[in-house]
Amino acid sequence: MKLQIQLLAAGLIAAAGLLPFISYAETPEEKGLAIAVESDKRDNGFIDSTANMRMVLRNRAGKESIRNVRVKTLEVQGDGDKSLSIFDEPADVKGTASLTWSHADKPDDQWLYLPALKRVKRISSKNKSGPFMGSEFAFEDIGSQEVDKYTYKYLRDETLGAIETFVVERYPTDKYSGYTRQIAWIDKERYIAIKVEFYDRKNTLLKTLNSSDFNQYLNKYWRPGTMEMTNHQSGKSTTLTFENYQFQSGLTSSNFAKNALKKIR
Repeated sequence: MKLQIQLLAAGLIAAAGLLPFISYAETPEEKGLAIAVESDKRDNGFIDSTANMRMVLRNRAGKESIRNVRVKTLEVQGDGDKSLSIFDEPADVKGTASLTWSHADKPDDQWLYLPALKRVKRISSKNKSGPFMGSEFAFEDIGSQEVDKYTYKYLRDETLGAIETFVVERYPTDKYSGYTRQIAWIDKERYIAIKVEFYDRKNTLLKTLNSSDFNQYLNKYWRPGTMEMTNHQSGKSTTLTFENYQFQSGLTSSNFAKNALKKIR
């Protein structure tokens, strides 16, 4: 779940000499790319993960609706990760499942199983900016954040709270992205994104994602306990909280097959 809302990688490459390159890269573009590569490499090797996710949707007036979701992720070498979200509660979304095959150099493949219709709906690459299950996360936000999905530009160093960060601007390569650019605050020590601003197609600030309560797993991999996406234009927000992370539990590609969506319980 490199966003997951992934966005969120946590390191051996530093010892191999990449950090001097990050410090002395000749251009902001080179430095921005080097930071992204470092972040990605630190998250390599987790193999698979599962977690329980609580999704809280809030409208402009603050009224909440809550959904309980199981999330599963499979690392894919040489391509983007595969991820599966299974909605268990409330009753009106029970059995709904979302499947994403992320890709490094082409649009993600995404499907949504709707139990009421007993059919699998493919999410068009032109509609990835649409809301994921009524949340403030778009479908394009829930795929793994592969390096090649963006071009980059280092902007500055900045202290965010008590955390020293790199501030990096990134530009989606997908022509159907709902964003012109994103600005990410990357923790200098752990190389994880703790804040991301999203700018819409008019280059106006649309949303801000804040990730917190990080824990380290297997002595290497950082995952957030909380992710909050605030939509500045609609006044709505979505908070995701995660618990019961498990890694290397034996998931295989068959667990993430499109044909298996209808059989998921």
